[in-house]
Amino acid sequence: MSAGGRRPWSLQVRLVAGIVALLALVAVIIGSVSTAALGRALTARLDEQVVAAFTSIAGPNTPGYPASGYRPSPDDALRQGALVVFVSGGDVTTAAYLSAEGAVALDADQQKRVLGLEVDERPTDVAVGGELGDYRVVAQTRGDDRLLVGLPLAEVHATTNQLLVIIAIVTAVALVATAGVGTLVVRLALRPLGRVVSTATRVSELPLDRGEVTLADRVPEVDTDERTEVGKVGAALNRLLGHVASALTARESSERKVRQFVADASHELRTPLASIRGYAELTRRSGHDLPDDVVRSMARVESEAKRMTSLVEDLLLLARLDEGTELDRRAVDLSRIVVDSASDAHAAAPDHRFQVDVPEEPVEVHGDDSRLRQVVGNILANARVHTPPGTLVTLELSESDGEAILAITDDGPGIPAEVAPVLFERFARGDVSRSRVAGSTGLGLAIVSAIVAGHEGEVGVESAPGATRFVVRLPLARPVAATAPGSAAEV
Repeated sequence: MSAGGRRPWSLQVRLVAGIVALLALVAVIIGSVSTAALGRALTARLDEQVVAAFTSIAGPNTPGYPASGYRPSPDDALRQGALVVFVSGGDVTTAAYLSAEGAVALDADQQKRVLGLEVDERPTDVAVGGELGDYRVVAQTRGDDRLLVGLPLAEVHATTNQLLVIIAIVTAVALVATAGVGTLVVRLALRPLGRVVSTATRVSELPLDRGEVTLADRVPEVDTDERTEVGKVGAALNRLLGHVASALTARESSERKVRQFVADASHELRTPLASIRGYAELTRRSGHDLPDDVVRSMARVESEAKRMTSLVEDLLLLARLDEGTELDRRAVDLSRIVVDSASDAHAAAPDHRFQVDVPEEPVEVHGDDSRLRQVVGNILANARVHTPPGTLVTLELSESDGEAILAITDDGPGIPAEVAPVLFERFARGDVSRSRVAGSTGLGLAIVSAIVAGHEGEVGVESAPGATRFVVRLPLARPVAATAPGSAAEV
């Protein structure tokens, strides 16, 4: 939206509006100039007729004017509408105009308007008033006599007004036609820009934040001719996509090396860690009398070796999940997993309360049983470790729109606002406001996210003091269609 709250115009609308406005301006100028020129030409011709009418009455070489009581008539070569006013000795002897029925006298107001004309032998505009309207009048004075002859401007005005109407109608039709044709032409001209936009839109919808990405989309070659404006945009976008593709390839190569290193290191560390744990336990249980500090040290070595082993196992699992080689897919009863996980959590944390709500019918998904148990177990472990004794943890399982929805809610203190955005990232940890009675590697929820993503599902969290809710969505197992006798199933 624009600053004033008005929706901005598209480029197509602005171009068409500009063309129509320019055409309207040109039409107004042409119409004004044409009307003014025609008006001047008609007025000049009328002036010639007025002078001719004046001459027919006064005569070019006649020293006197018409006799007193003169009435205009066609015999004097006057056309209908001609006006004649004759003043002799200060008295108005003739003040009439020629109508279809003959001479018609002017009223007092009309006489006053005509006689108010200054003496000028050039034709002048006079507003006679009444039904007569405007006239072009020639006035001449000889001694005490004064003769005024005029012809109406009605035809001039009618002609110019008719021209204005014609120009207005033609302009309106031309503007409508221009708007229609202009819209079509601009739309065709902007079609290459639309293809550039389509390419950019397709690229923007690609999951560029993870995995191996191939940017195969490019602006068609026909739209990359840099001799045109749209071609410059298309060529620039292709260069940008090329740079992005190179950067993504380098990033994926680097990540692959890191994942391979983590997997190899984790695998190699398992054996020495197992040896450390074994020797520490053997020393502690050897039966020899050892100093108390040595016994405590061996116990600490064994404890830290176990913790490091757990960390290595988690890192190895994440590396394998990143490679997509860790999941064993089969039909799994998610209801049974939820019930078993709640029982295990209750045994591990008897000071917490657990409540389970599952449908009567089994909820089956297609996935890895052990990994899905790990998902539920890790979320419950997170609730168990980071909430105080007496916390109620509720597990609700339901089906909706082809998905199995598992919601795990606790009424603990909630997740800090600064931790929530990175909760599913690796090595993310809560602050001291979520009390920790056991060590944490910060990988539990990262493993949850990776396993759920590997099952084509989603996991999210909503948290507030007194209500933290994890929601896991997994696609339901699709029933296998029965194969008709004699038909072959596609493998």
